[in-house]
Amino acid sequence: MKKYLTLILAFSFALGTSVFAQEKPAAETGAPLTPSEEQARLMALAKASQNPLTDMVSIPVQFNFYTGGGLGDQTVRETLLQPVLPLSISPKWNLIARTIVPYLNIPESKQSNGNRLKGIGDIEEELVFSPKHSGKITWGVGPVLSFPTATINEIATGQFAIGPTAAIILMPGKWLFGAVANNIWRMGGSDSTTAINQFFVQPFINYNLKGGWAISTGPAISANWAAPVGQQWTVPIGIGFSKVTLVGAQHVSVILQYYHNIVRPDNGAADQVRMQVSLLLPSRARAIPPK
Repeated sequence: MKKYLTLILAFSFALGTSVFAQEKPAAETGAPLTPSEEQARLMALAKASQNPLTDMVSIPVQFNFYTGGGLGDQTVRETLLQPVLPLSISPKWNLIARTIVPYLNIPESKQSNGNRLKGIGDIEEELVFSPKHSGKITWGVGPVLSFPTATINEIATGQFAIGPTAAIILMPGKWLFGAVANNIWRMGGSDSTTAINQFFVQPFINYNLKGGWAISTGPAISANWAAPVGQQWTVPIGIGFSKVTLVGAQHVSVILQYYHNIVRPDNGAADQVRMQVSLLLPSRARAIPPK
């Protein structure tokens, strides 16, 4: 597991180094922004933080709290570290790399008397190729890979998996609409666990307000095709808000959302609270619109 984790993090670091090496900050003007320019700056930065295909480095840390339903009074806590590293690979194309590292805190069993299992789950790497100039609709496609890095035996798949991923984004006015979808299949590894065959789609809608605020929804819909019929789908509905702000000199995006699973497996959670804090690392040219 350590070998896979080291390779993934080294790859992400190499991409990030390339990104920062290419950044060329705009010249300092020293002139303060007008109120209208400040609002334009905040909205542009908010949209960039909502766009999975943006050419902005970000480091989201997402915390998910699952409860109710098949979990009863037990809870599942999941923390996702998801660094996003864009790389300009040609005058026409960007490569956006997103590494998803899950840390899980789950009940050992319903009869465990409070005993819990903690550890890393399988790490995923998404590599999306997106044209730099795609008109009103931004899109991207590429592979997604899953590595058998889980340290909790009860949930370990022991399998490598791969599949296609795609994203599409539309940003009219104050709105941002889009979706990300992928499916992964087992490509090797353990044959003593159920073969991976999982589908994921996340549609999202954001309406941006003044001051970096936005009303947002982004339900994570999934299907485990290896599960019995009637136990495959998880379909949440919900809504929340986000805010882009400054903490000292650091741009930060904060998200808080609630979802209820209207369709779920019998042992699945009924409710989810999603909280996310993202460090945003825009170049000065992107963060501040021209006067």
